[in-house]
This record gives sequence, structure tokens and C-alpha cells, in this order.
Amino acid sequence: MIEAAYIHIPFCEHICHYCDFNKVFLKGQPVDEYLLSLEEEIRLTLAPLQTKVFKSIFVGGGTPTALNEKQLKKLCEIIQKHLPYDSNTEYTFEANPGDLSKEKFQILYDFGVNRLSFGVQSFNDELLKKIGRVHRAQDVFHSVDLAKRTGFRNISIDLIYSLPGQTVDDFKQTLETAFTLDIPHYSGYSLIIEPKTVFYNLLQKGKLPVTSEDTEATMYEILMEQMEKNGFGQYEISNFSKKGYESRHNLTYWNNEEYFGFGAGAHSYVDGKRRSNHGPLKKYMNDLQHGMIPILHEHVVTKQEGMEEEMFLGLRKVSGVNVQHFIHKFDENALKRFKKQIEKLQTQGLLQVKENNISLTKQGRLLGNEVFQEFLI
Repeated sequence: MIEAAYIHIPFCEHICHYCDFNKVFLKGQPVDEYLLSLEEEIRLTLAPLQTKVFKSIFVGGGTPTALNEKQLKKLCEIIQKHLPYDSNTEYTFEANPGDLSKEKFQILYDFGVNRLSFGVQSFNDELLKKIGRVHRAQDVFHSVDLAKRTGFRNISIDLIYSLPGQTVDDFKQTLETAFTLDIPHYSGYSLIIEPKTVFYNLLQKGKLPVTSEDTEATMYEILMEQMEKNGFGQYEISNFSKKGYESRHNLTYWNNEEYFGFGAGAHSYVDGKRRSNHGPLKKYMNDLQHGMIPILHEHVVTKQEGMEEEMFLGLRKVSGVNVQHFIHKFDENALKRFKKQIEKLQTQGLLQVKENNISLTKQGRLLGNEVFQEFLI
């Protein structure tokens, strides 16, 4: 039984220089029509199924909170109508600092949203300008304070390190400031420069200062040290939380479990098939207007692919891959199936096998991508 759903809202009031997600400028877009199409996709997908209460619902983007109050309420009504949830469901909305009015916070809270994830990235206002963010540090404090006063307790922020021109000292300062928010969850990601972004174009022209690998590694080590020092457990390569506040939705991905994905460009993993929806709004909406689920691509995951995914997704978690769970799921022993790779990575000091669990060492976390590639046969 699938217990997680992701909903994609592709609208943004501003496009950041590093973002390669499926998104469009909000102004002039058919938002109301998109919401009707989204509802139709959810209805068509779930109608033949007996869905139980979802353990997690995650609304991302784009910027879901860029919708006006009427549209935001409509979106929440669609979710309430078609996706069963209760007070035990982790119900997350992504938000940009400064996007949410008191009224918007109240709408989300009244509909049972109980987790907010803010895209903060940095507390250095100059850096925020350079990466194309429109909020400033003060907006973060204001939004988090407003969220708490509305009643939200489960709040997370995203931070990015190795930004162009960012120093180690600057990142230390951002972390120090972040801890003053008194929230239970932080995510910290290194900047990845993706094609079709402003940063990629600048890099191609030689106009983007790039952080060295050594400096990036230093920043990541500082991130891990400071999180531990401040009482946040690392449960995944980029994620840290107080006990009990781990992101259930993201753990769905890392546990290689199935999930529904709704919206333009959304991805799903359903009945052993990985699917992606059409990204362009017109194509996405047109399919639904003709009663078709807007699938762009569908791939049946083979047993070998499933085992590989179980390894490179599961190894992102600090707890790693449980050997008994692997046997139960695939009727094969990961220690035997991937014997050569595991022994090689153990010799390199990147992987460890303890108490029936295969996991990254601290050094392995620094070189995660190299480890994961070993399991793509």
C-alpha cells in the first residue's frame, strides 16, 4: 500500500540562479486551471484504488506558497478531498521566507498542515542577492516567528554551501545564525550547478567563481560537526534533526518505497514502475482535459535495478542498508550480491558493515557519490 504523495506546484515569483526544477514565472500563468487539472490527475489516479490514510504528503515546487490566498485554500481543499490524512500524517508545505502572510499561515494550519520547509540557503544578504534569492535574512526570522505564533512546531530550513564567493567563515556564521531559530530540522546541501540554469551559463562563460573541492569538503565537515554540537542527529547525508523530527516523506525516497507524484513534471514510483509526468503546463493540462493521466515516461524497474537503487538510496541514510530487510525484499543477500563492491569500499575506508547494517563511514559521507556509483552495475 502506497502511503506517500508528492504534489508539485510549478509557479515561482522569481527564478533562482541555481534552480533546475520544473517551474515557471507565476505572473500571467493559468494557476486556477492548473489546480483543476491537478485535481483531475489525483482523481483519475486514485479512483481505481482503495487508499488508506497517507503517512506523508509533501507539497513542493516551484513555490506552493506563491499562490494567492484563494488559490492556496483551493489547493488545500483538493488535497483534503482526495488524499486521506489525519493528525498523524506528516503534511509538509515548502515555502519561501517572506511569502507567507498571516492569513496564508492560518489557511495551512487550519487544513492540518503540520510541517513547513523554508528555502533559506544563506543568512548573508549579499550572497542571497548573488544567487537570485529575493528574501533577506530578516524575512527568515519574521516568517519562522509567524509560523510559530500560528502554531507550527515542525519547521525545517534548507541551507546551501559552496556558493560562488562564499567563504568558510561565512558558512560558519550562517550556521551560527541558523541555530538561533530554535527549530527541529535542518538540511544542508552543496551547490550543484545544473544545465539550463543562470549559474551554468555563467560557468560556461568563465564568469562564475567556483568553490574548490577541498573548501567544499571543509564546509561539509563543519556542517556535520556543528549539527552534532548543537544536538541535531544526522540521519541522512544532508539532513539533521532533533529526535523524532526526521522527514518521513524524504525517508520514503531513501527507503526506496513507492509513492505517488502529482503535478507537472512530478515523478512517481507505483507498482514497480517509475513514471514522470509531462513538464510543460500546456501538455500536462491538455492530457487531463482529454481524460488521460499525463505520463511522459514510464519504466518498469527490474530486480537488478531495484537492488541497485536499494543500495545507493539506502546508503544515503546514516543507518544505511539493513541486510535482513534487503533479503526480505529481494530474496537475495546484499553482502553476497555486492560482495566485490562492498569489500573494495571497506578497504578504502568508505563503507562499514556493523550489526547487519551496511553504511557509509564518515569519510564515505564526504565521498558519497563515488560510493553510490560503485553499485550501478
